Amino acid sequence: MMRRLYELSIFSDVASDVTVDVDGDSFLLHKFPLVAHSGKIRKLVAGGEDLKYSKLELANLPGGSAAFDLSAKFCYGINFEIVAANVASLRCAAEYLEMTDEYREENLIARTEAYINEVVIMSFEKSVEVLATCHALHPTAEELKITSRCVEAIAANACKEQLASGLSRLECDDRSEELIRASSIWWVEDLSVLPIDFYEEVVYAMERVGVDPHCVISSIMHYAEAWLKGVGKCQLWNPARTERAAEKDQKKIMESLITLLPADRSASVPLSFLFGMLRLAIMVDAAAACRVELEKRISVQLELVELDDLLVPSARPGESLFDVDTVHRILLQFMERIQEEDYKFQCGYDSEGAGSPSHSSVLKVGRLMDSYLAEIAPDPSLSVSKFMSVIEVLPDYARVIDDGLYRAVDIYLKAHPTTTEQESRRLCKFIDCQKLSQEASSHAALNDRLPVHMTVRVLYFEQLRLKSSVSGSSGDGFPSQRVSSGVPSAAMSPRDNYASLRRENRELKLEIARMRVRLSDLEKAQVCMKQGMNGKSATGHSFFASLSKGIEKMGIFSSSAPGGKRQKSAKKSQNPEGKICGSRRHSSPPHSYY
Repeated sequence: MMRRLYELSIFSDVASDVTVDVDGDSFLLHKFPLVAHSGKIRKLVAGGEDLKYSKLELANLPGGSAAFDLSAKFCYGINFEIVAANVASLRCAAEYLEMTDEYREENLIARTEAYINEVVIMSFEKSVEVLATCHALHPTAEELKITSRCVEAIAANACKEQLASGLSRLECDDRSEELIRASSIWWVEDLSVLPIDFYEEVVYAMERVGVDPHCVISSIMHYAEAWLKGVGKCQLWNPARTERAAEKDQKKIMESLITLLPADRSASVPLSFLFGMLRLAIMVDAAAACRVELEKRISVQLELVELDDLLVPSARPGESLFDVDTVHRILLQFMERIQEEDYKFQCGYDSEGAGSPSHSSVLKVGRLMDSYLAEIAPDPSLSVSKFMSVIEVLPDYARVIDDGLYRAVDIYLKAHPTTTEQESRRLCKFIDCQKLSQEASSHAALNDRLPVHMTVRVLYFEQLRLKSSVSGSSGDGFPSQRVSSGVPSAAMSPRDNYASLRRENRELKLEIARMRVRLSDLEKAQVCMKQGMNGKSATGHSFFASLSKGIEKMGIFSSSAPGGKRQKSAKKSQNPEGKICGSRRHSSPPHSYY
């Protein structure tokens, strides 16, 4: 290292009597101004052998030669400005040199402390700037609590900005609300200058004081854009930025940022950011816990995912082009969440009944997965087991019609002509021929890539559909709803079926209550008839009158129609209800022949 020589010109006419070495740089100075301010130099000079000329070496001085240069100028009374860029190094150097008020009033320690407390702590920008310089002052900056004070100041000032912007939104009109909301998070980019360890402390402090999680998420995204550049040939972030972290540090930074995301996985973290981090995690082989966390967060918003997001390239050479295993795990996490919601819904079910709030999400994911399967099907390296693993995760009610699934299977069979008959049958067993549209059924009937069993099933249900359309009824026990392409009954979730059964149960209970009332009326009428038969003054006319009243009340489902017409109408009104109950229990054909 080239040795530099510094000499303060204020006493250029007086020969220097002490040489101070700091990190390879030599300072030709005078003892009197130094010992008048620094307790450490006073002790070193007093312990020296030569009282006329001394040579001192200051090892591991915080801030190095630059901080000592400013400290020496302070001892000589040379004016310079204490600013955010140098206050931390000056405070640490002053502590090292023992520049306390014991040796001189308003010494360097007191001056730097005043600047930190009165200027730095009051300003968000200056707190960030000072904190960024503390990384090179470890561990002295931590011991002097400069780091912790700056961290708490940043969090407190961010919270103040949030409160101020909230009050401003109350006072403004709707047109300027978006402008104020955007200006309220101006500080998110400023935090990108911090090293990752300090940035973690700042985010945790913000969470403690209650900073809006959306602002924290925006800050994390800006930090990732600033520090996580492309890995290899894949540029995930803006290539115009010049700062780059070493590739070995990118893994640590990425894993730290994932742990900083809000604990509530339902927080609105943009899917584009989550998928960008997931791709990066796969490329750098991040810890499994980080990948699992990203997959869980994506599964919460899976119904909002676009097809291009799911096409995650595989990082393992020789395997399929796309990372199917990752998508499979995301889909499993999604279905686990749906099942948990179904269980909670059933345990706290309202007696009035309600629709399935997650059913629409399952249907959207079903359409998304059909498109994904069709996209990855042409991959020649995709095995049948991986392709089938994605199909079998979704339940039957996730698809209203199976045209999309049929298309994906057909593309796979076409791209993989070596697929065995047994593998083809395993694939086609997931296709419900009753849920194919007229166009898809016609195509499947002439498709020689399908196994024979599949073709026979398609022709069978096509005949039933044709017979139903001609006769105008379901025919042969085949329900018309299942023949149509809409198939609402097949698209019902377990929770919707549960709600339907609860409604039927309530209707049956109501009908039983009505029957009990009518049975009570019949019992009263029977008592009257017995009294009429046993009465001595009773005539034949009164007996027949009582009998007529009893017969009149025997029609459980009718009350006003006279004579024989009343019984006939009762049978007519009874048939539809019996037909509905029968169709629910006995009319559905077997779901699959496999």
